[in-house]
Amino acid sequence: MSYFMYETKKIFYQITGNGKPVLFLHGNAVSSKLFEPLRPLYQEHFKVILIDFLGHGQSDRIGKFPADLWFSEARQTVALLEFLGLGKVSLVGTSGGAWVAVNAALERPELVDKVVADSFDGRTLAEDFSENLLKERSEAKKDPWSRQFYQWCLGEDWETTVDFDTQALLECAHRKLPLFLKPLEELNVPVLLMGSLEDSMCRKDLKEEYAQMNRQIPDNKVHIFPTGGHPAIATNAELAAKIICDFIEE
Repeated sequence: MSYFMYETKKIFYQITGNGKPVLFLHGNAVSSKLFEPLRPLYQEHFKVILIDFLGHGQSDRIGKFPADLWFSEARQTVALLEFLGLGKVSLVGTSGGAWVAVNAALERPELVDKVVADSFDGRTLAEDFSENLLKERSEAKKDPWSRQFYQWCLGEDWETTVDFDTQALLECAHRKLPLFLKPLEELNVPVLLMGSLEDSMCRKDLKEEYAQMNRQIPDNKVHIFPTGGHPAIATNAELAAKIICDFIEE
């Protein structure tokens, strides 16, 4: 297992495959294990890099998640890119990891080749975000399959991690914190926005939101699947992999 030091904490990462480096960024209350079933679709083409953000998976725990969690995780991402020294790396972020990917590219564009932002609400959180989050997390804790999934992703202390994450997201929504470090017009790396119309965990007007973002981001593409749940990268796995691989390689 590989770790690098971030401030005073150890962050877990792993690398497999060969080719252009691509860093996959997991979403909220999961870990890099989310990508393990998907990794064979990518590692034949790329050097696949996975990371567990602080408080998740095999990385060190922290006492509380900050309300600007996606900014914090973007800084962790940048720290890993600097540590590895691989030159420009493409970022594939899903769900909360999509905000992380975009923010890392806004913060340090010289380290980023391309960005795939999959299955997220975009520029703002949906009006019913907090209500839906509380409902989803409450139901998940009662569901045996969801509990097993959380434990597989996060470890024995999964419930603490989920609670920390829920508190951070609720505070972010309540305070209406900005979701991006800088205006999207300043994003000067190519971006692919991806999602699914059937994704119940994303805003209902996802197609319209992505269209608005498409007008703001200078070099941007959009692909929305008509079917599939959350996230699209997993529920449309093979087709999503082809689209992502073509985007990064072109």
